[in-house]
Amino acid sequence: MSESRSHENPRILCLYGFRNSAKILETQIHKWPESVLEKLDLVYLDGPYPSMGKSGVEGIFDPPYFEWFQGNQDYTEYENFEECIAFIEDFMVKNGPFDGLLGSSQGAVLAAALPGMQAEGLVLTKVPKIKSLILISGAKLGGSKLSAPPLAANAFSSPVKCPSLHVIGENDTVKPESIALLDSFVDPIVIHRPEGHTIPML
Repeated sequence: MSESRSHENPRILCLYGFRNSAKILETQIHKWPESVLEKLDLVYLDGPYPSMGKSGVEGIFDPPYFEWFQGNQDYTEYENFEECIAFIEDFMVKNGPFDGLLGSSQGAVLAAALPGMQAEGLVLTKVPKIKSLILISGAKLGGSKLSAPPLAANAFSSPVKCPSLHVIGENDTVKPESIALLDSFVDPIVIHRPEGHTIPML
């Protein structure tokens, strides 16, 4: 875990992408303008599971790499999803309170589903209601590409009212899924960027 900024700012838990790490996400986000960073209290968390395969950032960023949960090749079955949520909640209890979540790729998939699951009383029952989301290269559990684990089966059954900022890359491989995710949120704010599947420069 690492963190930055003052507790006077909104405290945001940052969830990185598939087979990345807290350190990698922090390195990428710290390239954002100081005028943005100074307004946020960012906390970065490593997932509970070491990477079980090759990382897409090998040769660009040094290991170790971690995973939040695992899925089969076509993402119709998952392992350790419930354990991952419990791990995140335990961290939030011990290090919160948190105002919101920032997620990238797999971290954004998780973050997008959590408010709906929390509203059902299934997860994050020991922490305050999530107040905001920043989703970079997000996608929907239960959407066209990702089946929903049982715990998240109804995460999007009602429009998500949590304020959300969606960052969508023009050349991102998951751009269609990121756009489709917008329909699950009430009044989403969207930033379109020219980059691909990466943390954008702002």
